[in-house]
Amino acid sequence: MTKSQSTPAAKTRLSRRGLLGLVGAGVVGAGVGLGIDRAVVSAVAAEASAADSSGAASTYPFYGAHQSGITTAAQDRLHFASFDVSDITRSDLIGLLKDWTAAAARMTEGKTVGDGAVSGPLAAPQDDTGEALGLPPAGLTITFGFGPSLFDHRFGLATKRPAALIDLPHFAGDMLDPALVGGDLCIQACSDDPQVAVHAIRNLSRIAFGRASIRWSQLGFGRTSSTTRAQATPRNLFGFKDGTANVKAEDRTVVDEHVWVPTEDSPAWMSGGSYLVSRKIRMNIEPWDRSALGEQQRVIGRTKGDGAPLSGGSEFTEPDFAKKHDSALAIDADAHVRLAHPTHNHGAVLLRRGYNFVDGNDDLGQLNAGLFFIAFQRDPRTQFVAIQLRLAGNDAMNEYIQHVGSGIFAVPPGARRGSYVGAGLFES
Repeated sequence: MTKSQSTPAAKTRLSRRGLLGLVGAGVVGAGVGLGIDRAVVSAVAAEASAADSSGAASTYPFYGAHQSGITTAAQDRLHFASFDVSDITRSDLIGLLKDWTAAAARMTEGKTVGDGAVSGPLAAPQDDTGEALGLPPAGLTITFGFGPSLFDHRFGLATKRPAALIDLPHFAGDMLDPALVGGDLCIQACSDDPQVAVHAIRNLSRIAFGRASIRWSQLGFGRTSSTTRAQATPRNLFGFKDGTANVKAEDRTVVDEHVWVPTEDSPAWMSGGSYLVSRKIRMNIEPWDRSALGEQQRVIGRTKGDGAPLSGGSEFTEPDFAKKHDSALAIDADAHVRLAHPTHNHGAVLLRRGYNFVDGNDDLGQLNAGLFFIAFQRDPRTQFVAIQLRLAGNDAMNEYIQHVGSGIFAVPPGARRGSYVGAGLFES
């Protein structure tokens, strides 16, 4: 990428690129397209003023107290990758993180990696693969995390594994594919341009050659949550608004309490960080599409149109779980909204940054599609695990979904200039 692409013409190209991408994605449903179109319009308008932190700015800082890509306004595209570290030394691992940090900082600024894709000796590979040349960064954020398996005997990190970085338990109904589970490291690249996000993972994977390799990866489109109040609530592939009650960046008190790891939590190297849980959730699209509207709304606990709870009101009205219609609960006892609500989970909330995915068709000709769920939290034990245990056991939606992939990662605080992501982990 070149930093010079910040002109109005470049912004126009971004707008057209985004809309063209959405035309392709639009086959999954008009409702999804409508929600994303609104997000793109908001993103393009916000780019005109990079100072507007509530919209999709053209660039986000890589260095800071926290890593970007958590409370950042959720972008429209995702490329997520989990890596296995090769048989290398502790020093080699630190070198990889330093190289990744330097490259990520450049790419989020709209620059090429190293000397670029078209300069340098003709007889040698270039530092950058070049597919993002001429494109603006489109709000690119790159977020790094460390999986539980990194804290084994290889790098002398066993005593520094946080207690909250657990091995996720088996949940009822899990159909996990071992090839889509775990990893030593993860990288989340989000952007409003799919090619920019793919370029980031491609180049970071290239840098890792000989030191780490991709275990599994996932492309995502059409964010399924809003992380700022300026963003409209998007729709998932079931056609319902998703993430109405999501934690918003403006809710500083809630974010501090439920997203960031505080200084009093151990270990010290995670202070200001967060924990990422990912779940690849296959949606049974065809059975869902054959279900009656009333059944779909019963399962979710909200109306499909404006997203209002079935107890009445509008989208952001708090559900009334005691309300009845004709002696029956307005919101069923096993409705998704009821079981996921903080009042039924000891106040636990998550900051969600999920995405839709379509990975073609399966052997039966059905869509291999669904939700790539991503959530950030202070402690997965009391947040994600507590919520998912309730959902896995009783959620009416389980008839229409299967969890097929999973990951948990400790996301360290942001890096300081002159240092690298995760530096505190390796300090004595």
